[in-house]
Amino acid sequence: MDILPQISSLSGELLSWYDRHHRDLPWRISPPMAARGIRPDPYHIWLSEVMLQQTTVPAVKAYFAKFLKRWPTVRDLATAPTDDVMAAWAGLGYYARARNLKKCAEAVAAEHGGQFPETEDGLRALPGIGDYTAAAVAAIAFNRQVAVMDGNVERVISRLYAIATPLPAAKPLMKQKVALLTPADRPGDFAQAMMDLGATICTPKRPACSLCPFNNACEALRLHDPEHFPVKAAKKERPVRQGAAFVAVNGDGEIYLRRRIASGLLGGMTEVPTTGWTARIDGETSATAAPFPADWQVAGTVTHVFTHFELRLSIYRAQVASKIASNDGWWEPVTNLEAQALPTVMKKAIAQAIPRAFSKASTYISGHNS
Repeated sequence: MDILPQISSLSGELLSWYDRHHRDLPWRISPPMAARGIRPDPYHIWLSEVMLQQTTVPAVKAYFAKFLKRWPTVRDLATAPTDDVMAAWAGLGYYARARNLKKCAEAVAAEHGGQFPETEDGLRALPGIGDYTAAAVAAIAFNRQVAVMDGNVERVISRLYAIATPLPAAKPLMKQKVALLTPADRPGDFAQAMMDLGATICTPKRPACSLCPFNNACEALRLHDPEHFPVKAAKKERPVRQGAAFVAVNGDGEIYLRRRIASGLLGGMTEVPTTGWTARIDGETSATAAPFPADWQVAGTVTHVFTHFELRLSIYRAQVASKIASNDGWWEPVTNLEAQALPTVMKKAIAQAIPRAFSKASTYISGHNS
């Protein structure tokens, strides 16, 4: 049996659905605009795709707008102070992305004249760009016929073909299926259509199968069990780590901060002093580990979930009469905390000790990952 007509039909049905139901996103060129030959800005696509990794579309929209306002082009981002980029990224989580974002912008500006490479291989050679981002930018920005795979696409394709192999072992087969479906004429729109379908119709729970353009061909629907797919390997139990964080405030309304080392977890970000916890070891949890002598008072605990472990921090607060000199930190006005490169876990720690430190403190103590 010749499967090419069936593949072409499936791709055509999805693109027709996308033409009618595509999401309007600030980095996206709509199908009517694309039909007039208008192409998306590769900088916009790259920036949005990096931001969207492990983050939701609603959360990314505000950050995307903020970055474009401050750094309208990749050259602008390349010349921006790293501290400013890290501060603007604070709250999006997975901070290695921000460090790599800056390195990639510098490489594009210095080595490619401010123009992104148009091929998947050329994009993958840039700092911080992996297989997914390279494929997404190549397809969406440059209309290259490549298979784009994210979580939404994996869910759609696993259900369409009822792929029983658990993830991540199923990824090569899934990519092969997507590559066969990806058309030569509108590969970027096809990639975005697959993402939209997974985000709005083929959802993890209670998929709206009656509205899906693939419902006549979907094997999972035929088996009456779409939610079974994609099959996932059993998760390992997430370890719990302990540590302590120390929030010191002086008489001038300033808080003591310091910068983490550039490498590793939360590398280069701003923090209140903490003990030496990592993903693998616990840190001290008592006031004896404080960065300097003071009247440290227990201020409660906070919990923060990282990708591979859960962290429980004992929070201590101290009111000090004057600025204690230190070689590895500085005193920052509490009113200026929003402008600092504080990761979410540090914002939680500060908000626990100083409840009104942030105008949107509830955002930072809601269990958000980073």
